[in-house]
Amino acid sequence: MRNGMLAAILGAAILSGAWPACAQGVKPAPGDSSAASTANVGLNVLKGNWVRPDGGYTIAIKSIGSDGQLEAMYFNPNPLPFSRAQAVQEGTALRVALELRAGGYGGSTYELTYDPASDRLKGSYYQAVAKQRYEIYFVRK
Repeated sequence: MRNGMLAAILGAAILSGAWPACAQGVKPAPGDSSAASTANVGLNVLKGNWVRPDGGYTIAIKSIGSDGQLEAMYFNPNPLPFSRAQAVQEGTALRVALELRAGGYGGSTYELTYDPASDRLKGSYYQAVAKQRYEIYFVRK
């Protein structure tokens, strides 16, 4: 029952656009390792280096915690840490929310969805300083 409620809350948050802000706080119930393990197997496809062809920006995803927390770094071309890096699996959809605060990015975000047919991360980039949103994608390096 708890997993059903979590799925409903995540689904509503994603549909309302609030998911990137709330995703970091979502944690599996204590002792509910089966749901976390099942989700983590799917999320593992995100591991690796991803490059944005329109500028060479790179996301390196080293590991994924059972709660979807990503150990990831951004390269433009120098390394910058993400202030927030989270993945969630909803059904067959894998979504990634990333936020940059270092290096003059001032809260810029990536909201990405994994496309298994093309092996790409697709979505939008919000450049917080310029207050502009761009449709972008990353390919596996």
